Amino acid sequence: MKTWREMRRFPVAIQLLLVNQLGVNTGFYLLIPYLATHLGEDLGMSAAVVGIVLGVRNLSQQGLFIIGGSAADRLGARGVIIAGCGLRTVGFGMFALGDGLPVLLAASVLSGLAGALFNPAVRAYLAQEAGDRKAEAFALFNVFATTGALVGPLLGSALLLVDFRASALTAAGIFAGLTVAQALVLPAREVEPAKSGVLADWREVVGNRAFVAFALAMVGMFTLENQLYLLLPDGARRATGWDGAAGLVFVVGTLANLALQLRITRSLKSRGARARWISTGLALMGLAFVPPMLVAGSGSGSGETSWLAALSVLLGALILYLGVMVAGPFVMELIPGFGRPELTGTYFGIFYVVSGIAAAVGNTVVGWAMDAGDRGDAEWLPWACCAVFGLVSAGGVAWLQRLGALPGIPVAVGERSAV
Repeated sequence: MKTWREMRRFPVAIQLLLVNQLGVNTGFYLLIPYLATHLGEDLGMSAAVVGIVLGVRNLSQQGLFIIGGSAADRLGARGVIIAGCGLRTVGFGMFALGDGLPVLLAASVLSGLAGALFNPAVRAYLAQEAGDRKAEAFALFNVFATTGALVGPLLGSALLLVDFRASALTAAGIFAGLTVAQALVLPAREVEPAKSGVLADWREVVGNRAFVAFALAMVGMFTLENQLYLLLPDGARRATGWDGAAGLVFVVGTLANLALQLRITRSLKSRGARARWISTGLALMGLAFVPPMLVAGSGSGSGETSWLAALSVLLGALILYLGVMVAGPFVMELIPGFGRPELTGTYFGIFYVVSGIAAAVGNTVVGWAMDAGDRGDAEWLPWACCAVFGLVSAGGVAWLQRLGALPGIPVAVGERSAV
């Protein structure tokens, strides 16, 4: 109830964007986690072809975030958001109706491009509309996104009892509904004509050394968030010998997010020094992997050791979610402060290009550590790698803060200044 009350304190545009993110994540996770199984088992494609289809979708999204960000700055975020949701409607519909490789590759490109358009545009619009309440707006955004990431797979599992096409058409229907709602309700904002070319804008953002350093320092955050879909579910399954245990990771996180996100953000915001809390959150994310590391290899049995291993994984997931709750809203609040308001979308776009590359490289390292740990009877190795990622990133942000390289966020009336 508190979440809904807080949501209603924001303008209608922000309320719609929050519901939009719930729908976006529901529709996305309703389909994408089951796409590989559909391609391999239902359509009989080889693992290499499945990898190509999934890789094309990911590359189309991660590599084109910069296009979506620039488009939001130059054309207006509203139109870019609507276009992105409309494209994803078409892309997911093609997954439902097409069996041939050309159609599936086209669907992958369209659905990836859609994400590249609306992800930075939504964040730019939210940052501009929220004013000095950016942190609370992004905290709510995180709540709705996390909820959608839980609801989506559950709904997808139920729809798969019918068939994959039912799941894909439902996902396409969700995005179609979001597209119509945005076109009818989301207010248009006048965009001033750009005074420079797109390449000049990109050079300005990439030439902002403080911003680039901050984006690189956040590598740990995105790498560790991705472990909610790789290492932590794998650890839960190994500990219990039950595939369904992976879902408990998301249940724990969603419940914690609903109960604590707004309280955490409000409490920490009132103490100023956003960079301090970003560092603290990153450190928490790294330390989240210590409990599972300490009992790694003791699961998959029976009795107390198995339960201890399972509980350590769930404890790690809870701490990881807490770290994201501490750092995430302030990261989003900080990004627009690095440059001109006219380039907010471009800053978000390039930030997400860096994060996409970081997640890919980080997952590769963690995957290598998982394989090496299995071969060398060192199951603690991937957990230790993740702990190092988090602590190094925390140190990087703290160092940038000490250098005075990060933008200051004005402390609102009634807030206490940081000591």
